[in-house]
Amino acid sequence: MNLFEGKRAVITGGGSGIGKAMAHRFAQSGASVNVLELDTEAGQSVVSEIKESGGQADFIQVDVASEESVQAAIDSIERIDILVNNAAVSSIGNVEAITPEEMDRVYRINVKGVYHCLHAVVPGMKEQGSGVILNMASIVSKLGIHDRFAYSMSKGAVLTMTLSVARDYVQHGIRCNCICPARIRTPLLEGFVDEHYADRKEEYLAELSEYQPIGRMGKPEDIAGLAVFLCSDDASFITGSAYDIDGGVTLLR
Repeated sequence: MNLFEGKRAVITGGGSGIGKAMAHRFAQSGASVNVLELDTEAGQSVVSEIKESGGQADFIQVDVASEESVQAAIDSIERIDILVNNAAVSSIGNVEAITPEEMDRVYRINVKGVYHCLHAVVPGMKEQGSGVILNMASIVSKLGIHDRFAYSMSKGAVLTMTLSVARDYVQHGIRCNCICPARIRTPLLEGFVDEHYADRKEEYLAELSEYQPIGRMGKPEDIAGLAVFLCSDDASFITGSAYDIDGGVTLLR
């Protein structure tokens, strides 16, 4: 597939999970991929895998919470056709349990991180008169989920940033959408379960799967397929939209 032949895609948090799946899928679809990742080993590993498969990719070590780190990375890339804001952290707890420090951590990475990337990339897209931005939101952008106060705050912000950018830059040839997944089985989720539910891991994973009416958690590849579509010319009439990909969760809420 050559959906993105001659185009460059930047994917933050591209070293694992959903970001890794998207990096591979964009490369398979003809894009030259820049993997922006804090974990150097993970980012370089994904780039090596892409190159071994015949794709084009480069790694840049980036901390999205740092404006300077993001700006330096973006300045090093000649042209950006696609930006995928995927890097994020999870957080568990209600408003009583979340400390000010945890609230700041989630805000710094999940909200300011997206802002830093948008702030750095949009001027170049505006100058070239084209570009596609895809932000990773969540079903918690729209639904109340138990014990996800800080995380829900951050993903709600991602949704509204998506709408603002789509509205402000539609006349400059820039499209901006977001994806709202339910639970996706990633290494991050596996690590959380190992840490907090080791004594009943399989039982808890089954509960997480049953939360989706379709009967399973999503796979990173499920998200990657939708991401490629939304960033392709096949979706050229779509902007300012939030796509649920949730195995039917929102049907029951």
